Amino acid sequence: MAGKLKHYLERLSLVDIVVWLFGLSILAIAVVGMVGALRNGYYTKEQWTNFVVYGISQGGVYALIALGYTLVYGILFMINFAHGDIFMAGAFTGYFLAAKLNQYGFYNAHPIVSLLLVMLLAMVTSVIVALITERVAYRPLRRAPRLVPLITAIGASFTIEYTFRGFYGSGVEAYPEMTILAGKTTVLGVHILKVHLLVIVVSLLMMAGLYAYVQYTKDGKAMRAVAEDKDVAALMGVDVDRIIVNTFILGSALAGIAGVLYALIFKQVHFFMGFIPGIKAFTAAVLGGIGNVPGAMLGGFFLGIFEGLGPALILEGLGIPASYQLKDVIAFTLLVLVLIFRPSGILGERLSEEKV
Repeated sequence: MAGKLKHYLERLSLVDIVVWLFGLSILAIAVVGMVGALRNGYYTKEQWTNFVVYGISQGGVYALIALGYTLVYGILFMINFAHGDIFMAGAFTGYFLAAKLNQYGFYNAHPIVSLLLVMLLAMVTSVIVALITERVAYRPLRRAPRLVPLITAIGASFTIEYTFRGFYGSGVEAYPEMTILAGKTTVLGVHILKVHLLVIVVSLLMMAGLYAYVQYTKDGKAMRAVAEDKDVAALMGVDVDRIIVNTFILGSALAGIAGVLYALIFKQVHFFMGFIPGIKAFTAAVLGGIGNVPGAMLGGFFLGIFEGLGPALILEGLGIPASYQLKDVIAFTLLVLVLIFRPSGILGERLSEEKV
């Protein structure tokens, strides 16, 4: 043990020391804020519970989007930065169906059917956009250096954003209110907004379904084989192109569902709405371990809860006014800390032997 510690200390550079000191300083400031917030008793127990529930619901949305990032990275070792806009495409298109159903009185008369129809349209739209992006922007560059698809993904992101701006306009549209989701309900003695409960339940079901698909189906095994080594998988009879397409379908379908859930929470959609949730979902994927499916789920919930609690638990304890306007700072500070102290993520990045 002493020998390993000595070897590690010998390898430390000045940059490593500065980075670690920076990370420890952030942790120390966070601890001071937590102590201050808890000592002063700014919030009641019920309010803290509300922060946690809100964080879990928001984390479920982040996790669904993060799964798209981690699935594509696990197969292609590339970051699909257009994924946030695929999420936007589903949510924005679903709005028009929701508005029409609401206009004819069907939306609140048959809420379950309406919600399923809106989610189905959002999923189909997101899948179509993702498949076009994969075929046009990514497939020709599959053997290119990694920087090339990364730049292409950024270009694809802007293309999707401004294409939908041209289709739907630059205004902000409000999702119609669903009466059945108004107000609160009680679960295990905890008062929860109905919309938050819906988001939590749907996101957990979708994640459980994806995990079962990847782990226990023939196509799921093929996906894991392609992620391990494409060439060997092809020699074993796996249709690599089909598996990659299936991966994009799965990730984008989950993003479409996440788009509708996000719209139900925040009520508004616009052509640029995918940017911040997309970056945060990427952050969640990195937190959990990019390429790791359970890691993306855990990272999404972890980020959501930390973002829900952080402003009240840390920033207000430091005496910072309007702390909830700085919740994005909390999210990305968490990312910095994870990259400093555990760069591979909470559960570790899934790497094939070739990549190692």
